[in-house]
Amino acid sequence: MKVFDLHCDALLKLHDDRKRSFTNHPALDVNLERLKEGNVSLQVFAIFVEPEIPSDEKFQTALEQIDLFHREVVGKHDKVKKISQWNDIHQLKEDEIGAMLSLEGADAFGNDLTKLRTLYQLGVKSVGLTWNNANLCADGLGEPRAGGLTELGFEVVALNNEHKVWTDVSHLSIRSFWDVLETAKYPIASHSNSKAICSHRRNLDDEQAKAIFRKNGLMGMVYSPPFVNNTEVATTDDLIKHIDHLCSIGGVEHIALGSDFDGVSTFVKDLDHSGKYQILIEELLKRFKEEEVRGFAYKNVLNCLPK
Repeated sequence: MKVFDLHCDALLKLHDDRKRSFTNHPALDVNLERLKEGNVSLQVFAIFVEPEIPSDEKFQTALEQIDLFHREVVGKHDKVKKISQWNDIHQLKEDEIGAMLSLEGADAFGNDLTKLRTLYQLGVKSVGLTWNNANLCADGLGEPRAGGLTELGFEVVALNNEHKVWTDVSHLSIRSFWDVLETAKYPIASHSNSKAICSHRRNLDDEQAKAIFRKNGLMGMVYSPPFVNNTEVATTDDLIKHIDHLCSIGGVEHIALGSDFDGVSTFVKDLDHSGKYQILIEELLKRFKEEEVRGFAYKNVLNCLPK
């Protein structure tokens, strides 16, 4: 069964060490060899500019990661196709892999919306306003004051709406989350689990999850054990508890997969890189109807794309 994955940090690893090859470097949880092995048909690649990068170098760092995406991920592999428009996902052939850009944190463009529009033009189809820290747009969940969106943040959401770009809530403070849900046409949580099952700060409570479902959004299940069961050791059974619960509150058509591969240091057992995806699919098929599993794997994403 084919799989869509809404979040990985492979570009960060490629940027940290330019000698790594996207084709098959073993340090990459997500590489071409592993995507093929796991039957991943769409992979979203996050642009993540680390907090310690000086402000005047952040946009350049984002551009460098985008350059690596175009040269190393797409440019060297005929069967990897850049997703520039949402319809490109529907046009993928059976032997092709779609590659799409997302932005994890508005720090990359500061308060310059021309830079944001440029990122759209370069292929960014999803924007998360923050990582854990606060920035000029919003407070992330690591900011003690726990504020919401700024005027600039609301402008960014409006631009996302205008350009039919997802607004990703996965790292937002609670107040920022609700500000986004009130204004975003296309909200998603690319890599967040259920707080009812695991009360990690990065997970969403039932009211947050249901708000995303009502807006025809998506929740991508993340495979980092602390987000799964608050330990460093988790199994696929533990992960499936999140899916089961979210289904029980109306999420069966809105659950997706968002591994966070290459952004985590510990893994769910038997799910430590994208080549292992079919192990998860097999476990899901033991517990859910095949059509539901197809939804989690890829169909829900197809049905929730911006229109």
